[in-house]
Amino acid sequence: MEGYRTLKGIGTVEKTFKDSVFIGYASPAKSEEEAKAFIAKIKAYHSDATHNVSAYLINDGSKFAVRYDDDGEPKGSAGKPVLKVIQNKGLSNVVVVVTRYFGGTKLGYGGLVKAYSETASGAIENAGILEVYEKEYFEVRFPYSLFHTVKSTLEGKGEVVEEHYDEFVTFKVAIRKGEADGLIETIVNVTKGKARVRKLWWEKP
Repeated sequence: MEGYRTLKGIGTVEKTFKDSVFIGYASPAKSEEEAKAFIAKIKAYHSDATHNVSAYLINDGSKFAVRYDDDGEPKGSAGKPVLKVIQNKGLSNVVVVVTRYFGGTKLGYGGLVKAYSETASGAIENAGILEVYEKEYFEVRFPYSLFHTVKSTLEGKGEVVEEHYDEFVTFKVAIRKGEADGLIETIVNVTKGKARVRKLWWEKP
């Protein structure tokens, strides 16, 4: 799997549409089992709700699972719109539950689609989007006098995951797979060859 977009953590939101309260929950899920467990947890917590609508999309590179549940709402008016929000945002390994407490006024098919879509979208936005990608690593070793030069060159391009300070400074750097060579060349150029760089390994997300 080259890489994917998922959620940073759990996001929640509460919205009201014509007296009905909609509560959205969005969470990352690494497997279908994890997604189902999250849905069960929310359903148990909101066991008194009128509906607990859900959708998830799991893609770990070897297993692909897509499910949605209208949970008693008119067919296609609830779970499917929630799933569409996940798909339209280009997300994988995500589960969303939207709980509804009916307030007495019917929303109609279009109103339900709007309510479930907006609530799902709000929960996802509050969770935050995370880019997960294949990484490769390299080590750069340099004199202390080049600390700021190397640090500023790496900024926004590579992530320093380890730092060691002895006679020289050594950084272990993680970067998106395929982008290391260009950054290494830049480091060598800006340090006029005084920084020693060696590639380490790469790993899947």
